Amino acid sequence: MEYDNDRLIKPISKTEIFFWVLLFMFYPLINFLTFFSGSIIFLPILLGISILVFPFYLLYAKVVIPSFLYTKRYVWFCILSVVFYAAVHLLLMFFYSFCHFDQSEMTSLHPYQPYFNYSTVTFIREGLWCILNMLLAAGISFFRKRLDDDLLLATLEKDNTSFKLKYLRSQLNPHFLFNTLNSIYSLCLQKSDQAPEVVIKLADLMRYMIYDCVADRVPLNKEIEFIRNYIEIEKIRHQADVRFVVDGETDNVMIEPLLFVPFIENGFKHAFENSFTNAFIYITLKKETDRISLSIINNTTIDIESQAKRIQGGSITNSKNVLDALYPKSYALDIIQTDKEEDRKSDLRFKHARERLENLYPDSHALDVILSNNAFTVSLIIKPQKA
Repeated sequence: MEYDNDRLIKPISKTEIFFWVLLFMFYPLINFLTFFSGSIIFLPILLGISILVFPFYLLYAKVVIPSFLYTKRYVWFCILSVVFYAAVHLLLMFFYSFCHFDQSEMTSLHPYQPYFNYSTVTFIREGLWCILNMLLAAGISFFRKRLDDDLLLATLEKDNTSFKLKYLRSQLNPHFLFNTLNSIYSLCLQKSDQAPEVVIKLADLMRYMIYDCVADRVPLNKEIEFIRNYIEIEKIRHQADVRFVVDGETDNVMIEPLLFVPFIENGFKHAFENSFTNAFIYITLKKETDRISLSIINNTTIDIESQAKRIQGGSITNSKNVLDALYPKSYALDIIQTDKEEDRKSDLRFKHARERLENLYPDSHALDVILSNNAFTVSLIIKPQKA
């Protein structure tokens, strides 16, 4: 979208230009082929007539119709239409008054003289052409209006999506900040020497959220750096098996900011809100040829019924709304209960969950949440937009 001093610059439609060229050439070509096909000398004359009256039709389509017909000022529109019709006739009468051929000098052209005599037949002929061209000009005006309406609708939809995303992110950001401050508060209570380091990392996080996240999309590498800083803060606070793996080439890839963070944050929340002897959270971000996949698995003691209720909670719901706005009609949410095996190892559970997700949801974008009595797995798959 382009603007000039805050004024929207409407794009030029090639179809509209084609219609105007057609209107301009329609009169001279049809009349030439009908009346003057034997003498090419009359084609420039007919083109001159078209050049003479064309500004009237252009003015009619660009000014009269939008100013009076679209605004429902029908009386003035009818009056001005009659005025334009009469003005074209007067202009043609004036032009035809100069078109006389001397039989003694231009014998071959003399048979065409009646065409330029403004008789009743000429008046009717030019009147029909005038009405036809005014109708064509009106059609072009309606076509232009349809393009403008579609452009306005697309702009409003884009703005609405943008405002919706900003609102949803404004809900996510304070929630994320609150949890990070809780981590710092916990370190301060423990009188940990790592508290200053966490404050510095928090400053980096806030800098990213305040300045970089203003853009619609950010480099994936910046988003990964943000995730690493957040994970480092949580690793300092908790003693647990935390793994973050990035697989694939992530350069020159753009992604919506903070798209993955709520799911990672939710994983930490589930893993550490209860006491575990061996708490873990495994995060894998994989860049493939045509998609980016995020897989998160962590252990939890929350029963399936309670977890199912939490899926409808604020964090996941807001994230789902963001995905709905960014990827409409390509989103799926599923809750699956896996078999509980007491002797199952976490690595096997992680592999099993990923296999099920890849087999069940090969779509361009899918969000799948698999619940079990002792595991919470989230998989997000999207197709990144081209920069």
